[in-house]
Amino acid sequence: MFFRTFGWSLLIAVIGLVLGFLYDSGTGLALVAILAVLEVSLSFDNAVVNATVLVRMSPFWQKIFLTVGVAIAVFGMRLIFPLLIVGITAKLSPVEAVRLALEKGDPDTKGTYGYLLHQAHPAIAAFGGMFLLMLFLDFMFEEREITWLSWIEKPLAKIGKLDQLSVVIALGVLSISAYTLGKSADTAQPDRISTILVSGVLGLATYLLVNGLGEFFDVDDEDEQESTEGGEIEFQVKKPKAAHVVGKAAFFLFLYLEVLDASFSFDGVIGAFAITPDPIIIAIGLGIGAMFIRSLTVFLVKKGTLNEYVYLEHGALWAIGALAVILLITIEYEVPEVVTGLIGVAFIGLALLSSIVRNKREGDDQPDTKTAEPATV
Repeated sequence: MFFRTFGWSLLIAVIGLVLGFLYDSGTGLALVAILAVLEVSLSFDNAVVNATVLVRMSPFWQKIFLTVGVAIAVFGMRLIFPLLIVGITAKLSPVEAVRLALEKGDPDTKGTYGYLLHQAHPAIAAFGGMFLLMLFLDFMFEEREITWLSWIEKPLAKIGKLDQLSVVIALGVLSISAYTLGKSADTAQPDRISTILVSGVLGLATYLLVNGLGEFFDVDDEDEQESTEGGEIEFQVKKPKAAHVVGKAAFFLFLYLEVLDASFSFDGVIGAFAITPDPIIIAIGLGIGAMFIRSLTVFLVKKGTLNEYVYLEHGALWAIGALAVILLITIEYEVPEVVTGLIGVAFIGLALLSSIVRNKREGDDQPDTKTAEPATV
């Protein structure tokens, strides 16, 4: 099962390393390897969260996630997205943006590709931060049978009964972030506050739209139908919750998953320029990492890991909340990538440990079903 799930990732890794070597000899090979490891280490919580969504998809859509989804992640987010951001913010044509990227200029030098992408970071951070914050808040405000950090999750679930509370809190956080972290003496960004506000609102709106459309078309989950029998009208659930969503619901769930993955990758794409300004090396290295994260997501689904270790999802969502806050902080301050990665690993690790302890405790509490055999005379 391991090689069936990770086989393509291993093959892509070998091809990527070879391309890195052919592109820039030993230096290219080393940089590709470093970026791939960086992407995997920073995105483990992404795999856990993706698995909670992917488990609702049919095998067909899981394959789409590993094929079309990888193409979107590698070429879309790691290569085309930075070019679009630079082109839009610097008012450059696509050809000029590509030319600037291939020059591999120093990110600290004004006018270079890396510098322009860094200038666009506040808008990227606000969009991704708000999308992830909404995901975190909606999870915390939802009532659920199993809680991990019960001392805070249960009170949050109670106050979460207030309609649209997550939206109100998210908008409040965005406003505070824009008018505190958005103030900059940099004359190159005089309208940074308005940029942050607009980007943040777009991130929030994207979450509401994609998530809402997925739920709207997922008619098999919650729809009720009327049935008349003996002249009496009664309401009954159409059928139990489907194991996999299909049709339009599956498509929008896939779309939601791609936007979620994009929000996770924003910080990594920007941070990669601290290692190398070469967009080709960045795309290859981060692309290898993205492929492994997708394979890990499918592996978690097939192994039923989330069902066995029930607190993993909670740990991943707490890591998402932390990442959302970190993204907003990076509007003004630099946060080392290692800090972001360690926080995510810490939440996942503690959740895994708590799940193991829970499973052991429940196993010990199970009554011994073995009955003693009657003694023979």
